Amino acid sequence: MMTDPIADMLTRIRNAVRVERPVVEMPLSKVKRGVAEVLKREGYIWDFHEEQPDGQPQKQLFIDLKYGPNGERVIRHIKRVSKPGRRVYSRSTDLRPILNGLGISIISTSRGVISDREARQKKLGGEVLCELW
Repeated sequence: MMTDPIADMLTRIRNAVRVERPVVEMPLSKVKRGVAEVLKREGYIWDFHEEQPDGQPQKQLFIDLKYGPNGERVIRHIKRVSKPGRRVYSRSTDLRPILNGLGISIISTSRGVISDREARQKKLGGEVLCELW
């Protein structure tokens, strides 16, 4: 039984980027879809789509990873912040830019999953899911 599906998603992305895979596949959930939408809006992935593979009961999320023109990684570091054993919440005023604005935090708010830039703009706080750059 998996206790932290978000950590599983981040680990799948981290491992796929290390071996330079073009696509990574994982089980679908609303929060994972929200994280994928934020990654696409911020330019860390090309796109994502959902499919129901034959013989599988649950839909799958497919993420098309992004690499630079010479194969350099767009996602260099990805880290889970809030864990099941220690939840981390933050107000919009306490959210600081990651690497002076070169990276992002992904926040789960009452209005959905958004980046730290959007959270500061909309003055929303919430659970800090992960940081990446």
